[in-house]
Amino acid sequence: MSLLVVGLSHRSAPVSVLERASLPADAQVKLLQDTVAAEPATEAAVLATCNRIELYADVDKFHAGVAELSTLLAQHSGVGLEELTPYLYVHYEDRAVHHLFSVACGLDSMVVGEGQILGQIKDSLARAQELHSAGRLLNDLFQQALRVGKRAHSETGIDRAGQSLVTFGLEQLAGGGDVQEWAKGKKALVIGAGSMSSLAAATLARAGVAELVVANRTFDRAERLAQILSEGDDTDVLARAVPMESVPVELTRADVAVSCTGATGLVLTAEAVARAVEGRAPAPSADADGPVTPGGSGRTAAPDAPQGGLPATGPGTDDGCPLDLSAVQGTAGFSVLGEAAVAGMAAADLEQHAAWVDNGTPGGGQRAAAPARPGTLDPAADTDAIAALAATVATVGRIPERRRPEPAEEPHRPEPVLFLLDLAMPRDIDAAAHRLAGVRLVDIESLAEASADAPMAADVDQVRRIVSDEVAAFGAALRAAHITPTVVALRTMAADVVASEIARLDGRLPGLDDKHRAEITQTVRRVVDKLLHAPTVRVKQLAAEPGGAGYADALRTLFDLDPETVAAVSRAEDSTTQRDRGPA
Repeated sequence: MSLLVVGLSHRSAPVSVLERASLPADAQVKLLQDTVAAEPATEAAVLATCNRIELYADVDKFHAGVAELSTLLAQHSGVGLEELTPYLYVHYEDRAVHHLFSVACGLDSMVVGEGQILGQIKDSLARAQELHSAGRLLNDLFQQALRVGKRAHSETGIDRAGQSLVTFGLEQLAGGGDVQEWAKGKKALVIGAGSMSSLAAATLARAGVAELVVANRTFDRAERLAQILSEGDDTDVLARAVPMESVPVELTRADVAVSCTGATGLVLTAEAVARAVEGRAPAPSADADGPVTPGGSGRTAAPDAPQGGLPATGPGTDDGCPLDLSAVQGTAGFSVLGEAAVAGMAAADLEQHAAWVDNGTPGGGQRAAAPARPGTLDPAADTDAIAALAATVATVGRIPERRRPEPAEEPHRPEPVLFLLDLAMPRDIDAAAHRLAGVRLVDIESLAEASADAPMAADVDQVRRIVSDEVAAFGAALRAAHITPTVVALRTMAADVVASEIARLDGRLPGLDDKHRAEITQTVRRVVDKLLHAPTVRVKQLAAEPGGAGYADALRTLFDLDPETVAAVSRAEDSTTQRDRGPA
């Protein structure tokens, strides 16, 4: 086996790179054709999903294969090789099998355990078979990956470890709350009618939306999906189809919109979203402590109580102070006489303040000592501190700021009136829409961030064990199959030897009757079969073990088998396998 995988996914590359490297259907076809035409590769398949692009190939040289597959991915994705290379990963032989099986089980998905990947693997295999780029290796590999994925979902609770990307996205839109409660009564717009959009539409219908509109470039597909949703036994939703030109109008009526198309450009711009929410009144929000204030604290301060719990301090409190104390009100631990009051002040202002603190105003007048306040320094200590700061001013020209900056408060955002879920790669909805008031946008990038902290179920460990067992079994079967053409060639050679010796016997004993001739022939064949049985069975067992690939070479050397004969047997088996299988 010389299976090689080169790819990138949400685990290795940022969403911005994945978005640029995404491959539309026609680009995938061209990539497959160019891969099998390349020298190192004899078979190829492309697995392209929302969050991964992987090229599988059977290669005869590892390093040349990596270089060729990487170059082809860069060429067809439109991302330069130097830029793409840091994000590429490579898996070879057993590691490549392990990777695909893990992908099929949902272990490598953005949402662990999601089952949609199985359909995408099936589509990938069907495309490779249709283009005749999948031979025996990739046919066996992808078929087995589908079986392993189904086994993982049927024998374990991996489904509980995560949900489909659609469900996870809707949960994020609902703020982590119950999707059915959030969706009930809402009007939904689904843009696209492919597998992901159809799943989103069905999920929203089951969640209880009141109305569902499907828009698609091919109107017939949108109409068919709307009809299926309307006639579904497990839903009670009013569903209708509209052409893509109606999306701007329908967006003004929608509460939630899900988009997943194959478009290469934006389907919804930020301007279109802004027009859709224009004039809609967002729901007011308030917390338990009182009405929301413009500052966003959610609490109303007492009329005369300053922030921080300190007594009011202002220009009228400490007569004659030359500083504008209102600019620093609210600082915890503020002292008119202290270091915090003058942090950041210019040297000239500092001199005035120092004179005032030293019981002298700029005009020479005296001021009464201010009463000590809890948490402040006494005037003498303040004077020493200011004198030290004055020395600093002489050097740097300004008082250093020693207080920690106040934490910036999040600006208050109104409750959303339009929820947007973008499941496309590249994205369908302008990322700038998330900054619009009254809009909540969840896309692949935000889903990746949210899923990074998602808890893993205990069933994941069981799935990993299944994957390890299946990888070992697949490798053993593949290695055993690898030696089969050699064994067949050996038995073919033995049969030729028997036929040659029987012909020679006919020349020596021309009077031999048919009965005796048949008995002799059968006896010779039994002898040859018994001699070859034990070695051929044992060599298959040995070849199935790790490192057993060399037994085929040893067998060919010991019996002086013609390599071309072995290759011919292998080609014949591959041709028969292709005819028997047909499309997946």
